[in-house]
Amino acid sequence: MAPRNNPKAQSTLNALDPPASGQDNFFRLLDGKLFVKNVPLLSHVPGNVTFTDFLKIFDSDDDADHVEIPLPLVQRARSTSNKGGFLGFTQDKESDRLFNSLGKFTDRDFVSVFRFKTWWSTQWIGNSGSDLQMETQWVMLNLPEMNSFVLIVPLIEGKFRSTLFPGTEPGQVTIGVESGSSRVRAASFSTIAYVHVSDNPYNLMKEAYCAIRVHLNTFRLLEEKSVPPIVDKFGWCTWDAFYLSVDPQGVWYGVKEFSDGGLTPSFIIIDDGWQSINLDGQNPGEDAKNLVLGGSQMTARLHRLDEGEKFRKYRPGLFSSPTGGTQFDPKKPKIVISKAIEIEQAEKARDKAASSGATDLSEYESRIQKMKQELDQLIGDGGEKRDNKTDHDSQDFGMKAFTRDLRTRFKGLDDIYVWHALCGAWGGLRPGTTHLNSRLVPCKPSPGLDGTMEDLAVVKIVEGGIGLVEPKQAYDFYDAMHSYLSSSGITGVKVDVIHTLEYVAEEYGGRVELAKAYYDGLSRSLVKNFNGTGLISSMQQCNDFFFLGTRQISMGRVGDDFWFQDPNGDPNGVYWLQGVHMIHCAYNSLWMGQMIQPDWDMFQSDHVCAKFHSGSRAICGGPVYVSDSLGGHDFDLLKKLVFRDGTIPKCQHMALPTRDCLFKNPLFDGKTILKIWNLNKYGGVIGAFNCQGAGWDPKERRIRGHSECYKGMSGSVHVTQIEWDQCSNGASTTGVAEEYAVYLGEADKLLLTTPDAISGVIEMTIQPLSFEICTFIPVHKLVSSKFAPVGITSMLNPGGTIQGVEYKESGVQIEVKGEGAFVAYSSVAPKRCSLNDAETGFQWSADDGKVELYLVWNEQAHGISRINFEF
Repeated sequence: MAPRNNPKAQSTLNALDPPASGQDNFFRLLDGKLFVKNVPLLSHVPGNVTFTDFLKIFDSDDDADHVEIPLPLVQRARSTSNKGGFLGFTQDKESDRLFNSLGKFTDRDFVSVFRFKTWWSTQWIGNSGSDLQMETQWVMLNLPEMNSFVLIVPLIEGKFRSTLFPGTEPGQVTIGVESGSSRVRAASFSTIAYVHVSDNPYNLMKEAYCAIRVHLNTFRLLEEKSVPPIVDKFGWCTWDAFYLSVDPQGVWYGVKEFSDGGLTPSFIIIDDGWQSINLDGQNPGEDAKNLVLGGSQMTARLHRLDEGEKFRKYRPGLFSSPTGGTQFDPKKPKIVISKAIEIEQAEKARDKAASSGATDLSEYESRIQKMKQELDQLIGDGGEKRDNKTDHDSQDFGMKAFTRDLRTRFKGLDDIYVWHALCGAWGGLRPGTTHLNSRLVPCKPSPGLDGTMEDLAVVKIVEGGIGLVEPKQAYDFYDAMHSYLSSSGITGVKVDVIHTLEYVAEEYGGRVELAKAYYDGLSRSLVKNFNGTGLISSMQQCNDFFFLGTRQISMGRVGDDFWFQDPNGDPNGVYWLQGVHMIHCAYNSLWMGQMIQPDWDMFQSDHVCAKFHSGSRAICGGPVYVSDSLGGHDFDLLKKLVFRDGTIPKCQHMALPTRDCLFKNPLFDGKTILKIWNLNKYGGVIGAFNCQGAGWDPKERRIRGHSECYKGMSGSVHVTQIEWDQCSNGASTTGVAEEYAVYLGEADKLLLTTPDAISGVIEMTIQPLSFEICTFIPVHKLVSSKFAPVGITSMLNPGGTIQGVEYKESGVQIEVKGEGAFVAYSSVAPKRCSLNDAETGFQWSADDGKVELYLVWNEQAHGISRINFEF
């Protein structure tokens, strides 16, 4: 079992060591073994593997390599340099793809993250090198012998990138190195992986990625960048509501529904379906008609760089009257989607019959044709037609008019993002249709992805190839799109399908060189057009992106897509896929959160597991946004997540797994509850979630259900499982209080606890896809009482509602944002209470010390109320 976060625990490592110059490195490579101090980490290390101290590499670099690295980061990296270094190897023959053993380990617990699809990564545990999965992005090993942890991170070196694989022998760890082009070959690497040791797993990540950042100087840490304003807000994404059939009328009606329900989103994302795309063979100047489902556009390409006809023909004031949008049938999108699903199923049946040897497919074709005609009639032309050649600088039509009308009608809607693929569309840019040079490039996935999950997106992209803009024009490409969007009122983009670049790198110097060109162009355009922050990265969970693409990008998805049901048809997938999503997000945040603000993705508020998702979003530390269908809103649930003004009671840190979950399997070991911790301004929080019921199956190469694990799980929560020392914002949280008030949100219980290892344990049983959120607040001693403010308990993260606390000798003043029941702990009944300078009543219970009063939204102070208690 991993040790609790006890600041008094003894360790052979000291986080307060002076700068490491002149100190011996904790790692030694000797006689085929890699030691950490005197503890053997890897055995059977081949003779062609090298270990080099961090400082030796850093000090030997040219001064030019250190340009623009902030001095505090350099100092931090140097201060822990005796705790880390680089692995390398040399082989006799150059190649574009090499494998080399790093040695073996057995009987040692590890946690890792590997790519299970081209785009997505997830957690995996084991206790031997043989248990690793393909394309492992990092592995953390537990060293209980010295109360410490070691991280191994495969890196980029020159034109090559690396990942870890299981070896061919028992216990063996192999590093795979590839350039992505048969023309780019090498045989020797000196810094192809980084190893680091620490007695704190969260500091381990911070220290290691700081050292890697200083070494590579190709990306920046999250702390060096600003994040998009949407990170503190509530939003709506159009994807599940419309898929590709999104149009201005549907978007307008969707925002109006939220507004009518009392929650105008602060941001919206107009997802895939707004662009000018068509398929090869179609008229290059016309948009493809009546695309609906996600797979139908994956071979389509951009043929112009502005909005598609559906949005281009919008005229101002079309829906902006007080009754605007009332002519729209909110049931229509679901009917359209249903008909498209019928067509998709009929096409699958036809293809299955053909593969079985049927020669007469006329009945299938006739049925499909009839359903397509019905779909065309359902969709119609979407409104008034107009000339495609209208001047886009005019205020009269198109996206510019639409965004202006949205903001005018719906006060509080600040940010409007749109979706696009890294290469423009899924199939890239159609050659010959714009001023840019693009060519159709065949796609070839890396052999390292052979063991990943079958993916429709990969199949379609390989089938159609990508219309790739010349790398030299990457900035021109993005700037042409983004400058137009920015001038049209768009404040950011969600960039998706990022890891297609590795498929088309053969003729462009390999995947690293191609990625550098594209990410540089994207970053420069982001700075110019979207204030340097307005971008959400997605389908990007591979080390190429993080080491090369995050110099400017500061926010990205940390989970696979939110699947409201299993796309492969498992009837139980509506349940078990939800826990899988949460595991993706929690464990990916450990490493991705060093470089980007973790985004836990959208969900649907009326989904059968919506409350389960909302519990994690409430304490994830990132934005909260939904992809609700029209008419599919649970406003009661949403108001537990979102303030009336569209902001959220956000945690101060990013949610991460607790130490005792790091080396466990919260998906299908039949016993582990996922616990994630985070920090509020004046307290901490632990969310306990029962995610059991599914997980990755290496033999079947897919995520499948484990129904035997879908049951209630018992576990415990303890205040020391909150990593109090990770708070960096100077707020008055503390991990050394003598006593804590604990509020259990789902149970509606207020308890007292202490850091004592035994008496402080809070036992609980969590049912499948259920949770408990435990809010911990240090108890403050006043002259005649003890006090701790919990917050507004109608919110899922009540501690996030506390904006300020000031203790006096005989009282306390609290600033709270929101409306609803405010709760605090008090050891005695307060003598009096005032709310916004007016005396008010309250309730106090001698049984549990609960003080309670009701707050209304304080419009004059942006929702913030001042409460004074006197004792």
